[in-house]
Amino acid sequence: MGGRGMTWMLVAVLALFVLSNAIYVIKETERGVLLRFGEVVDPDLKPGLHIKIPFVNNVRKFEGRLLTVDFTAERFFTQEQKALIVDSYAKFRVANTEKFYTATNGEEARAIALLGQRINDGLRNEVAVRTIQEVVSGQRDELMSSLTESLSELALNEYGVEVVDVRVKQIDLPPDVSESVYQRMNAEREKEAREHRSLGQELAEGIRAAADREVTVIEANAYRDAELIRGEGDAQATAIYAGAFNRDREFYSFTRSLRAYQDSFQGSGDIMLLAPDSKFFRYLKDSSGGN
Repeated sequence: MGGRGMTWMLVAVLALFVLSNAIYVIKETERGVLLRFGEVVDPDLKPGLHIKIPFVNNVRKFEGRLLTVDFTAERFFTQEQKALIVDSYAKFRVANTEKFYTATNGEEARAIALLGQRINDGLRNEVAVRTIQEVVSGQRDELMSSLTESLSELALNEYGVEVVDVRVKQIDLPPDVSESVYQRMNAEREKEAREHRSLGQELAEGIRAAADREVTVIEANAYRDAELIRGEGDAQATAIYAGAFNRDREFYSFTRSLRAYQDSFQGSGDIMLLAPDSKFFRYLKDSSGGN
């Protein structure tokens, strides 16, 4: 290869090197800024193919998708100075690339550290104005919404990131106090159980007494009605007997004697001792009944 060929080869290599440093690509999932000697000249590069001046311009790319930062569980104190271990995480995204670059030098780890400190302070303040019951159950959603709202504007203005959500994953008591709290809660639950059982027994006794009283009233009313019906039946029977007797006294006496015989001789071993002139068998001795 001659000197001219070598020259063209060097020119080609140099052109390829310059071209490779002049073309860059911003992906759909990325955000970026264009720098000129460290100064931002294009704060929001759009996705696509771009050209820059080699050795003059520099490109910094950032993650454009939603990011999740998982914080270490921290000990916070509630309004009544009770310690809680709060484990949380946050979701955020880069919203202002220029602000993000100037505040964090484009380092995601630095942004997470700064944001984590803000969220940690915010959680500490939110927990400090609430009781332990409000933090655990009553106002947990309100706490997270309030913290997200208060941090969103601050993080956007100071770090160029948008805090989308802050969530509390878990709230625990510190190990040194959890055992005593569980024992106290267990004792309180047992006390409530005893009170409920005592109340239930009292109610059961009242229900049994009312049922017994109602049974007594029903039985008394039933006995009264039965006696009334029986009296009415006896009166009707007496009236029928009186009517039959007045209509034919002899026939009435005869039918009563037959019924007396039937009732007296139902058993096979019955024995009756009567005087010979007893009127019990008068219709057996004389069809006219001795008249």
